[in-house]
Amino acid sequence: EPDAAMHARIARRVAELRAVEGGNLAARLHVLPDFHGNRSPLADPHAVGVISGLTLESSFDSLCKLYWRTAVSIALGVRHVLEALNENGYLIDTLHVTGGHTKNPLLMELYADATGCTVVEPLADEAVLLGTGMIAATAAGLFPDLNAACVAMQQGGKTREPNSAAAGRFDRDYRVFLEMHRQRQALDEIR
Repeated sequence: EPDAAMHARIARRVAELRAVEGGNLAARLHVLPDFHGNRSPLADPHAVGVISGLTLESSFDSLCKLYWRTAVSIALGVRHVLEALNENGYLIDTLHVTGGHTKNPLLMELYADATGCTVVEPLADEAVLLGTGMIAATAAGLFPDLNAACVAMQQGGKTREPNSAAAGRFDRDYRVFLEMHRQRQALDEIR
Protein backbone atom coordinates (compact mmCIF):
# COMPACT_ATOMS: atom_id res chain seq x y z
CA GLU A 1 0.00 0.00 0.00
CA PRO A 2 1.25 3.52 -0.75
CA ASP A 3 1.91 4.88 2.74
CA ALA A 4 4.81 6.66 4.45
CA ALA A 5 6.42 3.42 5.60
CA MET A 6 6.38 1.93 2.09
CA HIS A 7 7.73 5.15 0.64
CA ALA A 8 10.59 5.08 3.14
CA ARG A 9 11.28 1.43 2.29
CA ILE A 10 11.39 2.25 -1.44
CA ALA A 11 13.68 5.24 -0.84
CA ARG A 12 16.09 3.10 1.22
CA ARG A 13 16.19 0.41 -1.44
CA VAL A 14 16.75 2.95 -4.22
CA ALA A 15 19.74 4.28 -2.24
CA GLU A 16 21.09 0.73 -1.87
CA LEU A 17 20.65 -0.02 -5.57
CA ARG A 18 22.30 3.27 -6.53
CA ALA A 19 25.25 2.44 -4.28
CA VAL A 20 25.76 -0.79 -6.22
CA GLU A 21 24.81 0.25 -9.76
CA GLY A 22 25.56 3.99 -9.67
CA GLY A 23 24.53 5.88 -12.78
CA ASN A 24 23.62 2.62 -14.53
CA LEU A 25 20.61 1.95 -12.32
CA ALA A 26 17.77 1.08 -14.71
CA ALA A 27 19.64 2.85 -17.52
CA ARG A 28 17.31 1.44 -20.20
CA LEU A 29 14.12 2.35 -18.34
CA HIS A 30 12.72 5.78 -19.23
CA VAL A 31 9.57 7.60 -18.15
CA LEU A 32 7.74 10.51 -19.74
CA PRO A 33 5.64 11.70 -16.77
CA ASP A 34 2.75 13.35 -18.62
CA PHE A 35 0.08 11.01 -17.29
CA HIS A 36 -2.13 14.04 -16.55
CA GLY A 37 -1.13 16.04 -19.62
CA ASN A 38 1.71 18.54 -19.87
CA ARG A 39 1.23 21.95 -18.29
CA SER A 40 4.61 23.38 -19.16
CA PRO A 41 6.45 23.99 -21.37
CA LEU A 42 4.31 22.20 -24.00
CA ALA A 43 0.91 23.22 -22.59
CA ASP A 44 -0.73 20.09 -23.97
CA PRO A 45 -3.52 18.89 -21.68
CA HIS A 46 -3.96 15.82 -23.89
CA ALA A 47 -0.35 14.64 -23.61
CA VAL A 48 0.04 11.14 -22.25
CA GLY A 49 2.72 9.47 -20.20
CA VAL A 50 5.09 6.89 -21.62
CA ILE A 51 7.19 4.20 -19.99
CA SER A 52 9.88 2.66 -22.18
CA GLY A 53 12.01 -0.30 -21.23
CA LEU A 54 9.62 -2.26 -19.03
CA THR A 55 10.26 -5.95 -18.60
CA LEU A 56 8.09 -8.67 -17.08
CA GLU A 57 10.01 -8.39 -13.82
CA SER A 58 7.60 -7.77 -10.93
CA SER A 59 9.92 -7.77 -7.91
CA PHE A 60 10.20 -5.09 -5.26
CA ASP A 61 13.49 -4.03 -6.88
CA SER A 62 11.70 -3.49 -10.21
CA LEU A 63 9.26 -1.17 -8.41
CA CYS A 64 12.19 0.69 -6.88
CA LYS A 65 13.85 1.06 -10.27
CA LEU A 66 10.64 2.44 -11.76
CA TYR A 67 10.36 4.84 -8.80
CA TRP A 68 13.95 5.99 -9.42
CA ARG A 69 13.42 6.55 -13.13
CA THR A 70 10.10 8.33 -12.49
CA ALA A 71 11.86 10.68 -10.05
CA VAL A 72 14.53 11.31 -12.69
CA SER A 73 11.82 12.12 -15.25
CA ILE A 74 10.15 14.60 -12.90
CA ALA A 75 13.48 16.41 -12.50
CA LEU A 76 14.02 16.31 -16.28
CA GLY A 77 10.58 17.88 -16.68
CA VAL A 78 11.76 20.78 -14.52
CA ARG A 79 14.87 21.03 -16.71
CA HIS A 80 12.60 21.16 -19.78
CA VAL A 81 10.68 24.10 -18.32
CA LEU A 82 13.90 25.89 -17.32
CA GLU A 83 15.39 25.38 -20.78
CA ALA A 84 12.29 26.89 -22.40
CA LEU A 85 12.42 29.89 -20.06
CA ASN A 86 16.16 30.40 -20.53
CA GLU A 87 15.76 30.20 -24.33
CA ASN A 88 13.29 33.09 -24.02
CA GLY A 89 15.53 35.54 -22.21
CA TYR A 90 15.63 34.32 -18.65
CA LEU A 91 18.78 33.22 -16.85
CA ILE A 92 17.60 30.80 -14.18
CA ASP A 93 20.37 29.08 -12.26
CA THR A 94 18.77 28.75 -8.82
CA LEU A 95 15.59 26.94 -7.82
CA HIS A 96 13.72 27.77 -4.60
CA VAL A 97 11.64 24.67 -3.93
CA THR A 98 8.63 24.64 -1.62
CA GLY A 99 5.87 22.18 -0.86
CA GLY A 100 5.87 18.43 -0.45
CA HIS A 101 8.83 17.75 -2.72
CA THR A 102 11.15 19.29 -0.13
CA LYS A 103 10.44 16.29 2.09
CA ASN A 104 11.91 13.94 -0.52
CA PRO A 105 15.75 14.09 -0.40
CA LEU A 106 16.00 12.11 -3.63
CA LEU A 107 13.97 14.69 -5.56
CA MET A 108 15.99 17.54 -4.07
CA GLU A 109 19.20 15.85 -5.19
CA LEU A 110 17.78 15.21 -8.65
CA TYR A 111 16.50 18.78 -9.05
CA ALA A 112 20.05 20.01 -8.53
CA ASP A 113 21.86 17.35 -10.55
CA ALA A 114 19.46 17.01 -13.49
CA THR A 115 18.97 20.76 -13.96
CA GLY A 116 22.48 21.93 -13.08
CA CYS A 117 20.89 24.54 -10.80
CA THR A 118 21.57 25.42 -7.20
CA VAL A 119 18.55 24.28 -5.17
CA VAL A 120 17.43 26.19 -2.08
CA GLU A 121 15.21 24.30 0.34
CA PRO A 122 13.38 26.56 2.79
CA LEU A 123 13.98 26.30 6.52
CA ALA A 124 10.34 27.17 7.16
CA ASP A 125 8.12 24.09 7.54
CA GLU A 126 5.39 25.77 5.53
CA ALA A 127 7.16 28.06 3.06
CA VAL A 128 4.03 28.47 0.95
CA LEU A 129 2.17 29.82 3.99
CA LEU A 130 5.12 32.09 4.78
CA GLY A 131 4.82 33.54 1.26
CA THR A 132 1.11 34.08 1.84
CA GLY A 133 1.97 35.86 5.09
CA MET A 134 4.39 38.12 3.24
CA ILE A 135 1.66 39.11 0.79
CA ALA A 136 -0.83 39.65 3.63
CA ALA A 137 1.66 41.79 5.59
CA THR A 138 2.19 43.95 2.50
CA ALA A 139 -1.57 44.26 1.91
CA ALA A 140 -2.05 45.25 5.55
CA GLY A 141 0.46 48.07 5.11
CA LEU A 142 3.07 46.59 7.46
CA PHE A 143 5.67 46.92 4.69
CA PRO A 144 5.91 49.43 1.85
CA ASP A 145 6.09 46.72 -0.83
CA LEU A 146 6.31 42.97 -1.29
CA ASN A 147 10.09 43.01 -1.68
CA ALA A 148 10.48 44.70 1.72
CA ALA A 149 8.15 42.13 3.32
CA CYS A 150 10.10 39.26 1.76
CA VAL A 151 13.43 40.62 2.95
CA ALA A 152 12.12 41.22 6.48
CA MET A 153 10.29 37.90 6.83
CA GLN A 154 12.60 35.51 4.99
CA GLN A 155 13.91 32.56 6.95
CA GLY A 156 16.76 31.43 4.71
CA GLY A 157 17.23 27.95 3.42
CA LYS A 158 19.48 24.98 2.92
CA THR A 159 21.48 25.20 -0.31
CA ARG A 160 22.25 22.17 -2.47
CA GLU A 161 24.75 22.50 -5.32
CA PRO A 162 24.58 20.24 -8.38
CA ASN A 163 27.01 17.34 -8.59
CA SER A 164 29.02 18.12 -11.74
CA ALA A 165 30.08 14.46 -11.99
CA ALA A 166 26.44 13.52 -12.64
CA ALA A 167 25.95 16.00 -15.50
CA GLY A 168 26.86 13.60 -18.33
CA ARG A 169 24.42 10.95 -17.16
CA PHE A 170 21.57 13.45 -16.93
CA ASP A 171 22.47 15.04 -20.28
CA ARG A 172 21.99 11.59 -21.85
CA ASP A 173 18.73 11.06 -19.96
CA TYR A 174 17.53 14.48 -21.08
CA ARG A 175 18.22 13.70 -24.74
CA VAL A 176 16.14 10.52 -24.33
CA PHE A 177 13.42 12.52 -22.54
CA LEU A 178 13.18 15.02 -25.42
CA GLU A 179 13.19 12.21 -28.00
CA MET A 180 10.34 10.51 -26.14
CA HIS A 181 8.35 13.75 -26.37
CA ARG A 182 9.08 13.96 -30.09
CA GLN A 183 8.13 10.33 -30.72
CA ARG A 184 4.96 10.57 -28.67
CA GLN A 185 3.91 13.59 -30.73
CA ALA A 186 4.76 11.77 -33.96
CA LEU A 187 2.67 8.78 -32.90
CA ASP A 188 -0.26 11.08 -32.13
CA GLU A 189 -0.06 12.50 -35.68
CA ILE A 190 -0.39 9.10 -37.38
CA ARG A 191 -3.92 8.81 -38.77
